[in-house]
Amino acid sequence: MYENKRIGFLFVLPFVLGVLGFKLFPFVMSLALSLTEYDVFSPPQFVGLANYVEIVAKDQVFRQSLGVTLLFVGLAVPLRVGFALFIAHVLNFKLRGINFFRSAFYLPSILGGSIAVAVLWRFIFSQRGLVNLVLAKIGIEPILWLADERWSIWTVVTLFTWQFGSSMVIFLAALQNVPQSLYEAAEIDGANKWQQFTRITVPLITPVIFFNLVMQLVQGFQEFNGPYMVTEGGPLHSTYVLSLYIYEECFKYFNLGYGAALSWVLFALVAGLSAVSFWTSKYWVFYAGEKESRR
Repeated sequence: MYENKRIGFLFVLPFVLGVLGFKLFPFVMSLALSLTEYDVFSPPQFVGLANYVEIVAKDQVFRQSLGVTLLFVGLAVPLRVGFALFIAHVLNFKLRGINFFRSAFYLPSILGGSIAVAVLWRFIFSQRGLVNLVLAKIGIEPILWLADERWSIWTVVTLFTWQFGSSMVIFLAALQNVPQSLYEAAEIDGANKWQQFTRITVPLITPVIFFNLVMQLVQGFQEFNGPYMVTEGGPLHSTYVLSLYIYEECFKYFNLGYGAALSWVLFALVAGLSAVSFWTSKYWVFYAGEKESRR
């Protein structure tokens, strides 16, 4: 019995070491560095909460970057979750060759986060890229997607939305668990497809909708590849999200203490919004177990 326990500990040891070395240790060290002034080349100098005071009270770049990040999340997260739900609903129909289409729609989530796809996206939205060629064919003047601050945010939003595959798979699993008898009863009562979707499908999968919203909210605040590779934060900082600001402070200007403080501000923002999401979920998320417990 003791030997079996030792073997079990050996199997989980790589995972534990990975969590401690690559998760917990950097997490604690970033908090410690956020209280210092550190430029890599000289020892850290303890400054207390000075970095946080400067971020909140004086840093205009942070305020602009925060506004861009909130705009990006406000556009990209609902679009990705809504599009994932729509495609999952379509792919839930029993059609010939449906497994091929499910795989095809999931593929962007595997490739979408890569640097190569981000570079490809930059070419697609360039002045002579595919998007402007299509617009020219229908008589619309080319749009400076990467050079006009009114449109640049949409290039990174569409890239983020295009990677909807993981959310789609989760939605598809939830849709397949909705009892078919409910739809049959609704058809007998004269409900159309839209009424069935809004009155049966959506209420029964609200826990999954909530899960995807929270997960995509966290991922949206951490988005980096798109703003960095497609637009480089421009033009005029119109796509300069917080993750890009943190990266430049740490690895371009070597202000690791200030960058660590920025990362903790981002962490607090994401944690706060997640907490608000959990608090509001009791008003719109339906759990079958709760209904049974109330009876």
